[in-house]
Amino acid sequence: MAKDGNGQGAAMRKLRRLVKGIRVAMMTTTHGDGTLHSRPMATCEALDEDGALWFFTSCETEKVREINADHHVNIAYSDPNDDRYVSIAGMARVVRDREKMQKLWNPTLRLWFPRGLDEPNIALLRVEVERAEYWDPSAGLFSAIVSRVRSAVTGAPGFPARHGRIELRHEEEQQRAA
Repeated sequence: MAKDGNGQGAAMRKLRRLVKGIRVAMMTTTHGDGTLHSRPMATCEALDEDGALWFFTSCETEKVREINADHHVNIAYSDPNDDRYVSIAGMARVVRDREKMQKLWNPTLRLWFPRGLDEPNIALLRVEVERAEYWDPSAGLFSAIVSRVRSAVTGAPGFPARHGRIELRHEEEQQRAA
């Protein structure tokens, strides 16, 4: 349930708004020796109706091996121009659903998958979002601009971004809680 909204729907709407327009995120997985490993990933769908993020991948990657061993991931979105930052914790799994891949396919993905959906090892990563933390300007755009100008001129820090947390509970968790 959202700790700062009015239920699951409000939490998902807020999270969608926070990541909207940020196409590339950093995905962090855990290596077998316990070290953390991050890499940039292009988001193909940000928060579907089930509260999941989607990314294309090859099954022949270290990240897939790491996810198969430990499903916990962190996805970090950053928009410094808008002072908007989001850190998402969730559970990832590999999905080989041809219909979903066709729905999410974008021609720019040919940079990584030259044969398109005919690549033999192409798959999707589905990340079920469990919780998120965010830092977002609490004031409107005009106030943020004034704050930045004042900070640049005086050297004093601008207005801090608002920090918050969002908890998402998935359907099966809601049924267990009932």
